[in-house]
Amino acid sequence: MRNEELTNLVSPAIADMGLECLGVEYSPSHGNSLVRVYIDRAGPDRERSPVTVDDCELVSRQVSALFDVNDPIVGRYTLEVSSPGLDRPLYTPEQFARFVGQEAKIELSLPLDGRRRFQGPILGVEGETITVEQDGEPVRIAHGNIHKAKLVPRFDEPKKPGQGGKAEKSKKK
Repeated sequence: MRNEELTNLVSPAIADMGLECLGVEYSPSHGNSLVRVYIDRAGPDRERSPVTVDDCELVSRQVSALFDVNDPIVGRYTLEVSSPGLDRPLYTPEQFARFVGQEAKIELSLPLDGRRRFQGPILGVEGETITVEQDGEPVRIAHGNIHKAKLVPRFDEPKKPGQGGKAEKSKKK
């Protein structure tokens, strides 16, 4: 079963819990496959209240029950439910649009102008086309060609002495 089909299967149940299914990653393996479900708060609560361990546990139980009934995975698998984290994966054009201005790392299924990897700020989204900046130029990428995408965490550089912050004490002579 494909990631998109798994996402469509679990999304309604997760939405009923007041959460959003960002996407599902299925990694098949001969011994034990991995199914990872990324969840976030839905709507305006997203910024104020992060996903908790209890949320992940609740979703895990619900998804396990859904999988028991629908049996979408052949063989043994491990189910992981996770918050998106700092390097949040991006699955839909709507998710890209939510983070316009932020930097993303994108890997393509098929090369575009000889490249499969792009990294730069998200400039905009029009329908199924995501525009990012690469080497100072806008690049339009069809969403269907995106294999994997995630935000690049931005950490502020620590301030060095004398670069602002608290006022320094002046020494008396």
